[in-house]
Amino acid sequence: MTVRHIVLVKVRAEVAESEVSSAMAELGALVGEIPGLLSFVWGRNDSPEEAGKSHTHGFIMEFTDEASRDAYLPDPRHQKAAQGLRAIREAVGGVTIVDFSA
Repeated sequence: MTVRHIVLVKVRAEVAESEVSSAMAELGALVGEIPGLLSFVWGRNDSPEEAGKSHTHGFIMEFTDEASRDAYLPDPRHQKAAQGLRAIREAVGGVTIVDFSA
């Protein structure tokens, strides 16, 4: 079963959209580099629902299985790319992560 890794991010208000794009591009570049990482898509939150207002952006990564997701998490390439995301998000409540198999 494939694993979907969903990350919702609250970007700090003063961060330019170009910085967000750059951070997301770093993560997206891992497709084809990290074994088992099949796809990456991201976007700005445009939900009209009030409950969806707590995050500004989100992305979804799809992995072949739990083992590939588990290997990705400590991978130095992931850790390096994730630094860009950490630099632009709110320190408290700035990220929510949900994974599920389908």
